[in-house]
Amino acid sequence: MATKPPKGDPVQDAPQVAEPGHAAAGLPAVGRTLRVAQRQMGVRRTALTLLRVNQKDGFDCPGCAWPEGDHRHRAEFCENGAKAVAEEATLRRVTPEFFAAHPVADLAGRSGYWLGQQGRLTHPMYLAEDGTHYEPVGWDRAFDIIAEEIAALASPDEAVFYTSGRTSNEAAFLYQLFARELGTNNLPDCSNMCHESSGSALSETIGVGKGSVLLEDLHRAELIIVAGQNPGTNHPRMLTALEKAKANGARIISVNPLPEAGLERFKNPQTARGMLKGAALTDLFLQIRIGGDQALFRLLNKLILETEGAVDEEFVREHTHGFEEFAQAARAADWEDTLAATGLTRAEIERALGMVLASRRTVVCWAMGLTQHKHSVPTIREVVNFLLLRGDIGRPGAGVCPVRGHSNVQGDRTMGIFERPAPAFLDALEKEFGFAPPRGHGFDVVRAIRALRDGEAKVFFAMGGNFVSASPDTAVTEAAVRRARLTVHVSTKLNRSHVVTGARALILPTLGRTERDVQDGGEQFVTVEDSMGMVHASRGRLEPASRHLLSEPAIVCRLARRVLGADSKVPWAEFEKDYGRVRDRIARVVPGFEDFNARVARPGGFVLPHAPRDERRFPTATGRANFTAAPVEYPELPAGRLLLQTLRSHDQYNTTIYGLDDRYRGITGGRRVVLVNPEDARALGVADGAYVDLVSEWRDGVERRAPGFRVVHYPTARGCAAAYYPETNVLVPLDATADTSNTPASKSVVVRLEQTPAHEPAVGPGGGRRQVGPESRLEQSATD
Repeated sequence: MATKPPKGDPVQDAPQVAEPGHAAAGLPAVGRTLRVAQRQMGVRRTALTLLRVNQKDGFDCPGCAWPEGDHRHRAEFCENGAKAVAEEATLRRVTPEFFAAHPVADLAGRSGYWLGQQGRLTHPMYLAEDGTHYEPVGWDRAFDIIAEEIAALASPDEAVFYTSGRTSNEAAFLYQLFARELGTNNLPDCSNMCHESSGSALSETIGVGKGSVLLEDLHRAELIIVAGQNPGTNHPRMLTALEKAKANGARIISVNPLPEAGLERFKNPQTARGMLKGAALTDLFLQIRIGGDQALFRLLNKLILETEGAVDEEFVREHTHGFEEFAQAARAADWEDTLAATGLTRAEIERALGMVLASRRTVVCWAMGLTQHKHSVPTIREVVNFLLLRGDIGRPGAGVCPVRGHSNVQGDRTMGIFERPAPAFLDALEKEFGFAPPRGHGFDVVRAIRALRDGEAKVFFAMGGNFVSASPDTAVTEAAVRRARLTVHVSTKLNRSHVVTGARALILPTLGRTERDVQDGGEQFVTVEDSMGMVHASRGRLEPASRHLLSEPAIVCRLARRVLGADSKVPWAEFEKDYGRVRDRIARVVPGFEDFNARVARPGGFVLPHAPRDERRFPTATGRANFTAAPVEYPELPAGRLLLQTLRSHDQYNTTIYGLDDRYRGITGGRRVVLVNPEDARALGVADGAYVDLVSEWRDGVERRAPGFRVVHYPTARGCAAAYYPETNVLVPLDATADTSNTPASKSVVVRLEQTPAHEPAVGPGGGRRQVGPESRLEQSATD
């Protein structure tokens, strides 16, 4: 049966460490899934809910954006997807009585894990200026407060409208429409912090800022390179696709600073053989140093050029531009420099080359391990160069595959959530709705934080997400947000962003994916776009967690009516009643969505057009796929320092913490650990089990410190370390970003380890030190 949330916040000062795992999923995943689901939902609700996840007549998982094939398994979900569903469909509730019992100052001292475990928000809540507690507020009054603050702005550009990837297509389209009719392009989103580098590189080189493969292409590939990605934790259903590709004869190269259990062996819980034995996935593991990927692909490109018959000369001649300049740069690649940048051996690279040359169809997949460095955009351009040389774009079983991390983050961008919209999109909006949208660029995430910090932005509105915890430079971000006149969060559950507030604050509770959405026009559904451009419907079936909830589209429509008034040219009331009318307008504004309502009514939905994939047409400035020739970069590491990457634990999805364990890495009972290569640790004089402060070093000379981390000797690449975010976001400088994309460089942070005394006090939920004795260790409920 379902259990109550934990009363106390667990102290994480003694994590236990065992040997890391070498296989993902299997019986442990099934057991963990059922335990978490039953504790949140109870047995009957668990069965009814999980069997609807990712089904054609069900709801889209609120977790990752991995696609579903045409044939769906009855249990079409993974362990972490089930955790996400369980926390949304939980029977736990956060009521006005909860807020009356907990001042904001108390909540601000709690961990994100504890906040998330309390359950679903039930009422709109308001924190008055100088108030100590959130208090219930009616929806009309909430919209009045927002309208008052927006009306007081000197310019619409003093408002920021942030979007999380969970937002549906319909809500996202309405949200950007409201912001632009108001008069601003300040539409930062979570893409700014993850795959912005992918979109920047792909738009320039192939003309479309999305991946070029479908699920069937992975099944048909002869070689799959998985670089800077950990699918076993971040996109577990991807392992099924890799398993199928292996069964069809594919080989897999994984490129990562850490060995990951999910890429070693996959124990598919949907088959008897998978549960018992599993399938080995990786044929070649290249344990690359952090940030060395551009150098690796540049050298591979040089070696391809030097191999007779290896270049698809017809494709290069007919479909590409810039080959000679690229080839000159590639031929200059140096073995010694590459080995220093990557930490690999010559034999490893030559073996990888042999696998590349033997493949007629190659797919390259990547995630944050490639996108969150200063040189991420040229790195991804080099990946594109690699595929162009072999003609591996626009060929079945081949292409680029940036794996998105949130279930509709790609769809939100398609719907116009972008601070730098294309003129053609704005032209279409103006033609359809009869108002002139702003043309100047708005703020992305990093620029929005600067604007809040500098007093240039005064209202911050978030459609979902956990902005404060997701953003870099935690101290700077929190101070910036606190300077706002008003902060507003549309949310299903509590998170840290609700307790780091402006002068006034609102929490607006909304429906989740799992819940039935009934408006005046009848029962509604929403749509999402997955990581491979498939668009399909999502229909919740559970009764809402509270009768006081509004859907995201309803919140936007009512807000727009209150703020914009009778002069608005948009039929907001009609859109709230019937989302089909929203889709009719999307069909006339967004290319690829023609006849939207009819096409999405088909089971499984439809695939969006992709010119490079579908017809080898490249809508770039040159009309061709563009080779590029950027200088090779990789992070420089001073003596006595380590290069830190931030990452997720297996009990985590983005900033949502489901538990305090990382089963695949052998960590239990705590998150404040830093994984360090044993040889590096010995050279630094740091024993396994020692406690250190992590201190980042950057050119501004500011000390950024994350205290109280247990050192774990771990088989990372030499010179490299890893620790979980959001605890380590404090170490990432706000201005340390990727060139072109402005994405925070969270995967290459130079740190030093400062040892702390053997009996240093424990670390509290907010990251600061506090004394802890046996009497203050908080007993945890069964959910912990």
